[in-house]
Amino acid sequence: MSSGRYQPLSQTDTQQVHQTALRLLAEVGLADATPSGVEYMLAAGCTLSEAGRVLFPRALVEDTIARAARNFTLPGQDPRHDLEPWGKRAYFGTAGAAVNMVDQHGAYRESTIQDLYDIGRIVDVMEHIHFFQRAVVPRDLPDPFEMDFNTCYAAVSSTTKHVGSSWVQPEHLEASLQMLHAIAGGEQQWRERPFVSQSNCFVVPPMKFATDACRCLEVAVRGGMPVLLLSAGQAGATAPAALAGALAQEVAEVLAGLVYVNAIKPGHPAIFGTWCFVSDLRTGAMSGGSPEQALLSSAAGQMANFYNLTGGTASGMTDSKVADSQSGAEKALNHALVGNSGANLIYESAGMHASLLGFSLESLVIDNDIIGAAQRTIKGIEVTEERLSFDTIRDVCLNGPGHFLGSDQTLQLMQSEYLYPTVGDRRSPNEWAEQGSQDVLQRAATKVQEILTQHFPTHIPEAVDAAIRRQFPVRLARASMVKGGNLIADTADTTPGAARQVIA
Repeated sequence: MSSGRYQPLSQTDTQQVHQTALRLLAEVGLADATPSGVEYMLAAGCTLSEAGRVLFPRALVEDTIARAARNFTLPGQDPRHDLEPWGKRAYFGTAGAAVNMVDQHGAYRESTIQDLYDIGRIVDVMEHIHFFQRAVVPRDLPDPFEMDFNTCYAAVSSTTKHVGSSWVQPEHLEASLQMLHAIAGGEQQWRERPFVSQSNCFVVPPMKFATDACRCLEVAVRGGMPVLLLSAGQAGATAPAALAGALAQEVAEVLAGLVYVNAIKPGHPAIFGTWCFVSDLRTGAMSGGSPEQALLSSAAGQMANFYNLTGGTASGMTDSKVADSQSGAEKALNHALVGNSGANLIYESAGMHASLLGFSLESLVIDNDIIGAAQRTIKGIEVTEERLSFDTIRDVCLNGPGHFLGSDQTLQLMQSEYLYPTVGDRRSPNEWAEQGSQDVLQRAATKVQEILTQHFPTHIPEAVDAAIRRQFPVRLARASMVKGGNLIADTADTTPGAARQVIA
């Protein structure tokens, strides 16, 4: 649905942010570019300062914005989940790198590859969560290659929605691309419908390139994978404490990434990923649930609209450690504002706690309800002659029972005009008590168990999965992926060297 009703920046404000970003790029530039990055960007028209920083001429940046990719689809493995994130259409999804899972009793433990797969299975059936980006780090896989490969494998195996993932070394991405080609049916089929995008933190704020991430970025662009150009400066720490300054810095950083991508391959799909985080200035710690976070993420959505680029930002990163009143309040505030700002892709929106340190399966289900409510505000009120209801009111008042409960219009609009929560409770107090007096967290826990015991995605053919397991060190047990123990033969060579030999 198209949003954009909440605009924290005026037109003058957006112009000032833009002009400041252009000045930062032209006069300050970015440090620590890789040799290949320097070669690409100098060939495009950048220059090097005496200090070795890449400087971006104003005309080059503006020309890049003008020719950058627009109106590109982010496909799902199932076409009914394709995203069309342009204009002011709003989509919500997961993301993050939480290192802990939080159970319904508030206990924290390290996250595993099985947790990541289970999160994807739940996302797969959540109506209001449109895409699945990696949400937790599998701490049970210490080898970086195995962690990167298995993260992508678990994500694409758990859902047919569009997936986002990240890689720390280019050879890890190259191996994953081989897997994705196999799932797609070939490299050409993959390039026609790339159902995985790369989340790439190509900058280390303030205004420095991240070497390994840039190397991965180049592989993704050449491999036909859409990229989320992610700048995640933290206001008061790695970005100015002034919110306008934090926004301007991150816009500049992402514009630098846009020049970089288009220097590699003009018109490659790139998401304008200004993830402006916030510090609690009393401690320096991140504050993901703050009102300042809602303001910055909403402003980030506006800036992407200003450039008419597909924009991604973050919302829903509560500071609360558990699914409680604080969590619900912070997520609802942020989602209502950011969702209505015009942002296209809203990441981190479900399941997150402790400002991205913990993830809760129960919150994933609760947050689906919160996101649905936010989306209902995005939809707004449809005003037509029919829906102004003059004839209906007249009929009920003059000829009917004096209420609208049984009217034709009420029955017709039950599903299209009104939204009903999945785990939110609307029963009377007596009925609620008679049925066990469960709170929303208990109801969500029941829903989680229902999904995890019944929903086992089978969209990747068994033969393809078996071939992937023979070639690469898949660490997600096949028994945990199949209902009722109907397993395929697991003939994977799980030695870490096996995949590297294939890559070579």
